[in-house]
Amino acid sequence: MKSEISSGGIVFCQKDQEWQVLLVKHAATKYWGFPKGVVADHQKDESLKEAALREVQEEGGVKAKIITALPSPTRYQTSWRGEPIDKTVHYFVMQYLSGNPNNHDQEVSQAGFFTIEQASQTLTYENDRQNLKKGLVLLLGIEPRTTKL
Repeated sequence: MKSEISSGGIVFCQKDQEWQVLLVKHAATKYWGFPKGVVADHQKDESLKEAALREVQEEGGVKAKIITALPSPTRYQTSWRGEPIDKTVHYFVMQYLSGNPNNHDQEVSQAGFFTIEQASQTLTYENDRQNLKKGLVLLLGIEPRTTKL
């Protein structure tokens, strides 16, 4: 089975006293998640952090700064064109700096900032909902109390 290492960002933005998070809808698979992609698919010696920042800009249309990494990567099995893939994704908690989610690349059909509650309802996979919760804890330093996750 082929193995693949990806990197991505859970990008937070505070708007009107409320935290929001960047989500993207992938054009090919139609699932909602966080911007992410294969490490070193553009540059041979690309680091996990460099790949995460690049993917946030390409798929999410925004620039962000890394605050911290999630403590452990997400692992799952998927397939691409019938070939099984053992995938590992390293996520970084990020803070929005600039840009517009509408400026995403062709791999994404939609991108935008969602309230935490909207994001929890929109994310396709449970592991992404768990990563959102972990990201909030790392961002805020406390468990969110008012948000249903």
